[in-house]
Amino acid sequence: MNELFVTKHVNAAEQEELFIKKLRQCCVAFDFMDPMADLKGKEIKRSTLNELVEYITAGRGVLTEPIYPETIKMVSANLFRTLPPSENPDFDPEEDDPTLEASWPHLQLVYEVFLRFLESSDFQPAIGKKVIDQKFVLQLLDLFDSEDPRERDFLKTVLHRIYGKFLGLRAFIRKQINNIFLRFVYETEHFNGVGELLEILGSIINGFALPLKVEHKQFLVKVLLPLHKVKCLSLYHAQLAYCVVQFLEKDATLTEPVVRGLLKFWPKTCSQKEVMFLGEIEEILDVIEPNQFVKIQEPLFRQVARCVSSPHFQVAERALYFWNNEYIMSLIEENNQVIMKIMFPALYKISKEHWNQTIIALVYNVLKTFMEMNSKLFDELTANYKLDRQKEKRKEKERDEMWKKLTELERRNTLERNALAASSNNPVPATNTSMTRTRP
Repeated sequence: MNELFVTKHVNAAEQEELFIKKLRQCCVAFDFMDPMADLKGKEIKRSTLNELVEYITAGRGVLTEPIYPETIKMVSANLFRTLPPSENPDFDPEEDDPTLEASWPHLQLVYEVFLRFLESSDFQPAIGKKVIDQKFVLQLLDLFDSEDPRERDFLKTVLHRIYGKFLGLRAFIRKQINNIFLRFVYETEHFNGVGELLEILGSIINGFALPLKVEHKQFLVKVLLPLHKVKCLSLYHAQLAYCVVQFLEKDATLTEPVVRGLLKFWPKTCSQKEVMFLGEIEEILDVIEPNQFVKIQEPLFRQVARCVSSPHFQVAERALYFWNNEYIMSLIEENNQVIMKIMFPALYKISKEHWNQTIIALVYNVLKTFMEMNSKLFDELTANYKLDRQKEKRKEKERDEMWKKLTELERRNTLERNALAASSNNPVPATNTSMTRTRP
């Protein structure tokens, strides 16, 4: 394996033969679990892979038809393997280091060879499609479950190139990604490459032609939205939100089903996820059309009111930040008659009762903007709120008095029962009614 490409001294046929020979030599696998095993062989293979990278990059006319199957055989021999089970099933990306692939010194170069092969100006998709087929793509997709983020990053680029060059594989790739996501959501809740696959989809969605196909709309509603309910949402939420917003920028009529879908999956007990949902809602509101906003404002701002009332500081703060967004503020102002009525009771109550001074300050700012938007409605809502509070206090007082009466009644009944029980346990002796005989 120590031969070099000496392009000045060999003709095209010999170059091709030497290229194929080196590709075949690189099919040899080594044991990287033992770092000291076969060091010479590993170094020779690494050096040869580097040669292949340089040769494909610098060469012109080097990708002859016989090279295609040999390249794919070499790539398959090195990349396609059974991924080991996770060493840490409770992996937390914020605290734990990922498990890195021991054979990466070779794998990285194999990925480099494959990428240069796909990106070469000599590459011909008509020949490539004979060897890069559905089976190859399926095996490639399985590798996205690798725990090594370096490998997933290469896979993302490779799959994107394949999607771009092979029109006949596009629908198949989308369908298989769809299947991976459905299995992830409804069965395993574990797949390492969800974020990377969503990044690829972000670019794909961006290129969708209009009007959108029914297939694409169904993918949004039936696959992307349910991805929000998985526990490990934080691992891929940024990429997921980007995909959702891309759809809405393509077709504004999807806004209502998307927002209602998010409200359906809104987290009930996880404040971290609530903050993420609020961030995504703000991204959606940034691109929403005014006529679509009207359709979702009531259910959406009822949820925002609940978030503002959250005892969790970050959830309340994130919801109140909506009022710092100029475009959202313009939408609220246009529809202040509806939104002020929904938000006012929660805001007024928080201004009097919340434990956090920062939240109280933010609430006062929101109330101030409401007062400036529509002072007449603001005064009406204030008066109505105070009236309602008085009614509530009266009801509370009546309820307290009723409980006191019931408690007193129960106390009396208990005393009577105790007295009755005591009398039945200690009967009074009977009086002797017989006549006493008198002496004559």
